[in-house]
Amino acid sequence: MPSFRPVVALARGIEILRLVNDQRVSTVGSLHKATGLDKATIVRMLETLEHEGYVLRDAESATYAPTGRSLLLSQGYDQHLWIGSVAEPIMRAFRKEIGWPSDIALFDRDAMIVAQTTREPGSMLISRRPGFRFPVLATSMGRAYLAFCDETEREKIIARLAEIPEHWNDLARHPRRLSKMIAETRERGFAVMDERYSRDVFDSKAWALGVPIRSADQVFASINVVMLSSAVGFADGVRQFVTPLQRTAAEIVEALTARAGPSLR
Repeated sequence: MPSFRPVVALARGIEILRLVNDQRVSTVGSLHKATGLDKATIVRMLETLEHEGYVLRDAESATYAPTGRSLLLSQGYDQHLWIGSVAEPIMRAFRKEIGWPSDIALFDRDAMIVAQTTREPGSMLISRRPGFRFPVLATSMGRAYLAFCDETEREKIIARLAEIPEHWNDLARHPRRLSKMIAETRERGFAVMDERYSRDVFDSKAWALGVPIRSADQVFASINVVMLSSAVGFADGVRQFVTPLQRTAAEIVEALTARAGPSLR
């Protein structure tokens, strides 16, 4: 156990920096909505981050954006890049086979992080680059990871998400609904993007199926296929893509095991 209680101010400052990085362009209002923190506290955090060079303020529009200095904070983390490099040729062949883009993502403390993608720049409404972070409980890859990971890990993830006020984590605060979703995902063998997430992020124009990438006894990532709602309905998507998606996940596990041995973590 930790020797001391967490430093609340530091934790809040890190959360504000994470949100500014995710939102790309933030306001005090958007950060208040995402965190529930007092606006005066948010301003102090932003001014501190600006002073340290991690955030830039546009005085005319009263907006905040991350600076290049924020990239220094990620230089020590490259597992997702390594996994992405191993998976890339398999994913490229998968895209050629099915005609739709896909992503591979790892779980990282309280979110999923993209390791590799076959989305082309400007395609599928929003481009996702390696390093992009997105919510666990609203996305097909996050749900696939959560449903199939070890029960002890799952309980820790849910407890952590329940403490984060972001609305995408609301499901973590409703155990019955969450248990039902997990049970359905495990029974089907695949997860589906939350309809609200599709609506809010993709204007209901895209949706996704996700499956875990796992060895015999552990889940370490997940992979999806992203489709246009106008072109592929749910039944057709499941019929056409779940089996190829699961086969591709197995091929990625095989490639990673060959490169890193049986322990993938």
